[in-house]
Parts: sequence; structure tokens; C-alpha cells
Amino acid sequence: MLQLRMLVIAILLFVFPAHSQSPKSVQVDVCIYGATSAGIIAAYTAKKLHQTVLVVEPGKHIGGLTSGGLGFTDIGNKYAVTGLGLDFYRRVGKRYGKFESWIFEPHVAKDVFMQYIKAAKVDVALGHTLTGVRSEFGYIKELDLEYVNEEGKITTKRIAAKMFIDCSYEGDLMAKAAVSYTVGRESNSWYNETINGVQMREHHQFPDGVDPYKVPGKPESGLLWGIADGALLPAGSADTKVQAYNYRICLTDEPANRIDITRPEGYDSTKYELLLRLLEKKPAARLSALMKLDRMPNHKTDVNNNGAFSTDMIGMNYGYPDGNAEKRKDIIQQHETYVKGLLYFIGHDARMPENLRKEMLTWGYPKDEYTDNKNFSPQLYVREARRMISAYVMTEANCLGKEVVTDGVGMAAYTMDSHNTQRIVVNGMVKNEGDVQIGGFGPYPISYRSIVPRAKECKNLLVPVCLSASHIAYGSIRMEPVFMVLAQAAATAASMAIQAKQDVQDINVQQLQQTLKTNPLADGSIPEIVVDNSNANQVTIKGNWTTKEHMGYGPSVLTAEEPSAEDRSVQYKPVIEKAGTYQVYTYMLPNYKKLASQTTVTVFDGSKETKVTLKRADIQVQGQTSGEWVLIGKYKLQTGADAHITIHAAGADGAVVADAVLLVPEAK
Repeated sequence: MLQLRMLVIAILLFVFPAHSQSPKSVQVDVCIYGATSAGIIAAYTAKKLHQTVLVVEPGKHIGGLTSGGLGFTDIGNKYAVTGLGLDFYRRVGKRYGKFESWIFEPHVAKDVFMQYIKAAKVDVALGHTLTGVRSEFGYIKELDLEYVNEEGKITTKRIAAKMFIDCSYEGDLMAKAAVSYTVGRESNSWYNETINGVQMREHHQFPDGVDPYKVPGKPESGLLWGIADGALLPAGSADTKVQAYNYRICLTDEPANRIDITRPEGYDSTKYELLLRLLEKKPAARLSALMKLDRMPNHKTDVNNNGAFSTDMIGMNYGYPDGNAEKRKDIIQQHETYVKGLLYFIGHDARMPENLRKEMLTWGYPKDEYTDNKNFSPQLYVREARRMISAYVMTEANCLGKEVVTDGVGMAAYTMDSHNTQRIVVNGMVKNEGDVQIGGFGPYPISYRSIVPRAKECKNLLVPVCLSASHIAYGSIRMEPVFMVLAQAAATAASMAIQAKQDVQDINVQQLQQTLKTNPLADGSIPEIVVDNSNANQVTIKGNWTTKEHMGYGPSVLTAEEPSAEDRSVQYKPVIEKAGTYQVYTYMLPNYKKLASQTTVTVFDGSKETKVTLKRADIQVQGQTSGEWVLIGKYKLQTGADAHITIHAAGADGAVVADAVLLVPEAK
């Protein structure tokens, strides 16, 4: 942490001299607002593409939610994560001695983001709040900022840039630039959708019969805390309400690294009365029934919401998206007090079941996490705030593959997911409303037009986080890996626009797509090679195989279900453009029903064939994914299409899955 503080001080002295009274603007090529995961990746990309870059962050934290507690990554489908977004998880993997890791501790994520900052010598200005945007003829010219200088005085500065990228979760730069946006939920009819607007569903829901009143059965006594006094609108109705926020909480059960969960300042036990009534109707055997306790390395957790009453502070965030700094600070503090109070209540209130109290007391805050923030995450999980309205709005039709864009610059694959939005009384019972979890579709492209404003509104701004999408489509897109992928696309587009002296709406999108493909790490290194079973011109199928969609890596997998002596195989033929040594992997699904105990793979390197046996028992899947890349071996491969990798099913003692192969060039 001291290293980061020294780096930031050095940057501020270089970019913003402490005693300068000059009104002259600081000039850079690309200014990025928000040091989120997207902001860091955008900055690294732009700097690698030879632009001068400044990242402006109103807080003191880098990496956003990825380094703020969300270490149990929402993946959806690894096929959708490319470029530097994927590189991040590979770098994290190296910290744990793995090829890649989608599960990690907060400080590890922060360390990796610092690698990007240091490697590209990115300038980061922490603690700088955006107060104004100066625009002329549709172009942002300058940003007005406030920060507290070394003397403790509020100081104003001005940043001028050719291109701007809003990587904040709130879309503050976009909003101050007068770009159109929306907050809340559209009606189903607005974009011809089926699961937008008001939705009363079964997930994270109260069972029937939970009384909402302070004195049970007496409406005149008033509602328990957390229940809104409002009527349920018809399904699919629009409103301006926002899905719940929470904290992704890092706890540990390692005694030597554990800080006890104590009573927070402002604690109010009446906020948790509803939890007691829920437990009367629906007893919980384990703590996991009240909160999602995903295990992390080194005896830590990523705790998320689970159930009808949990870490989500439902209905208490409506003023956040458009709120000023003081309003947001108050909402953030309320959320922190609520969730810390919940943990304390579960472990210490005598009315809680003893088994849950005892289990809760085994957990505490880790001594080695967030050491600069009293061991608690500095990042509120802002699941959704503003959403831009641009020339193209991503909708449910895109998620389901009913509408496929041709200007895709990234992919998404996660379930259309919304957390609950309000807690109200329905037929005399407390109910949650707003939760939606609809999946079952494959990866789909995200339009470039959805990350740039309409040309008439702003010509030099890109918005890869608060992008143009309906509420329910945003629920699928709004995942940290996707934000990183779109941020790289945005920074590449910004660089192209600068070089061509074009508006962001006018760049050659096909060229952008090609650049992202051929230079995925933005450093000119040799790209890895992926051949999926869906790449028909590079895959030869022999014998009887079944195609199963929306599972594994990519859009589908091939399966040989029943054991047979028949000569069945799937051969992948990668095209090697640069001769060299490659690590060859295949994507395995060890938990697939009745999977064979071992899979036989042969690799032909152009001159000789090598046979490899992969054992199911040796493969462990971690996190929100069905499969893992399994190393076949290291091979020297020549240019051309002579090499091939073949998965065999003949004589297997169970089902065999053929999904994808990956060739990673060995770094020199």
C-alpha cells in the first residue's frame, strides 16, 4: 500500500504541481474517468497504443469491484472473455501457480492492476472529483476537478484531452457531458421484451405468511424496517427504481488472520427484525442459507446476497445514480452500516438460532485485506446506475440471439440477472420484487454503437461501463470481465480516432475488430490460437457425435455419449501463423454426466504424433464455470495448417466431450 501511495503522490506532483496557481489545463491524449477494473485496462491499452493518458478517480481505490471483494468472478462463459480482460485472470492465475484463476483475494487483484499501471507508466490521479465538463460543438474540451491538496485545501484543476472514456460505475462524466441516459426499468413494451419492468418472481423470495407489521396483524402499528409502503404495479411496468446494492464481503475463518466482527457505529437491531420472522417460517440449517459464502484462497470468502433477507439493502439506493457527492456518501455509509450490522446481528443477537450464531462467530475480517480501509471493502457494489441511450440499445433480443449485431467489439454470456428492487406488502404479506434470473443462451456480441453516444450529443466520448442497454440486457452485460473487454475496445477506438482525426462514431469498426483480434494484448505479441468445435472449417468430425448448445466453452460442445468401439474422433486443425513453441490445452468438463474416467488426445506437430491421456480425477473445476483448460503438453509448431489435435472416443468407459483447443505461444 505504501508503494501505491508513493506512486500516486509522485503522479500528482508531476501532473498537478501542488502550489501551482496557473489556470492552464493539463493536456493528455486520453482522459479516463474512473479507476475501476475497466479504467485500468483502458488506460493500459491507450498507453500501449502510444497515447498520453491520465486516469481520474474520485475515490482512493483502484480496480473497482474486482479488487473490492468480487473475487468469485461472474463468468457466464469463458469464451466471452478476451484480450486484456482474459490476461488479467491469467496474471492472477500465476499468483496462485495456475494457468488462470477466476477466484482470488482482493489484494491479489489490486496487485495485478498495479502491474498494469507500473508496466505502462500510467498516470493516476486519486481523490479527484468531477465538478464540471466544458464542451464545444459536441466535443468535450476540458474537465473541471476538485481535490484536497497536501495543505488540506480544496483545489481546482482542469484536464483537457482529445478523447475521454467514462469507466465509472455511475456514468458521471457521461451525465455531465449532457449525454442521454436513463435510470430504472423500462416497460416490457418499450423494447418488445418479456422480463423487463416490474417482476414478482420466486428467487430470493419470502415464503407466504411472513407478517410485515411491527405488531403482527396490526397494520396501524406500521411497517417493519426495510418494507416500502407502496402497491405492486402490473408485471412489466416501468419505474425509476434501481436493483439493490450491497458489498461483496471478504471474511476469513483463519484464527491467526481474523479480526472479530464488532458492533458498528450506528447499529440498529430493529433493521433485522424481518430476518427473525423469516427464520420462523423458514429455518436455516447453515449460514449459507442467509448469505452466499463462496470460498476463496487462503481461508477467505466472497460473500454475496442469498435469500429473501440478506446483504442486499433493498430499496435504499434509489437516490444514488443521480445523487450528488453528499447524497452518495450517505447512501454508501448506510449500506456499510447495514451489512456490518447484519453480520454482527447474526453472531450476537440472542434471538438468532444458536447454530447460526456459532457459525457466524467463526468468521471475521481478514487482517491482510483492505489495510488502508480498516479491513473492509472501499467499493460499494453499484450493480446498476445510469445507462446511456445511444444510437443502438442492447436488449433482451440480443441476449437471446434473436438479434445479432455485426459491429460487436466484445461479448457477454451471463444470465439476464437483476437483484430485487423493492420490498413491499402483497396481500398482507411481505414480498420482494425485481429479482430475475433467466439464462440458457450462449455468448453474444455487444455493439460498438452501444458504447458511444449519439454523434449529435458527443463526438469524443466512449462509455464501456454505463453503456446503452435496457435494464434486463444490462443485467447480463454488467459483469467485471465484460467491462474490461469493452474498456480495451473503447481505448483502442479512442486511439484510432486520434490517429485518424475522426469522431468516435466514424472510426472503421471492422478495423477495430481486426485490431482487437490480432493484437489482443495491445503490445504486438503473438496472439494465442483458439479452435472451438463450432469452427467448422477447422474441425473434422468422425463417427457419431452430438452437438449440445449453451454449455462448455463457446456456443456448444460435441459429445460421444455411450461407450463404443466405433472409431469416433474430433480433430482440430489450427492455423499457425508464427512458428514457435506452444503450450497446447483442451477444454474439459469433468462434471459432465457419466464422463469417461479418461480421455485420449493425440497431437501431431507436423512431423510426429504424441498420445496423451487426461484423467478426469485430475481435473478440478473452480468458480462459476463448468470446465477448465487442461494442459496437453508443449510442442514446437511450424507455420501452416499441418499440426492437429485429436480427441478420441473409441473404447472410452463413458461419455467423451470435445469442446475447444487452445494454443498459447511461449513468451520469449
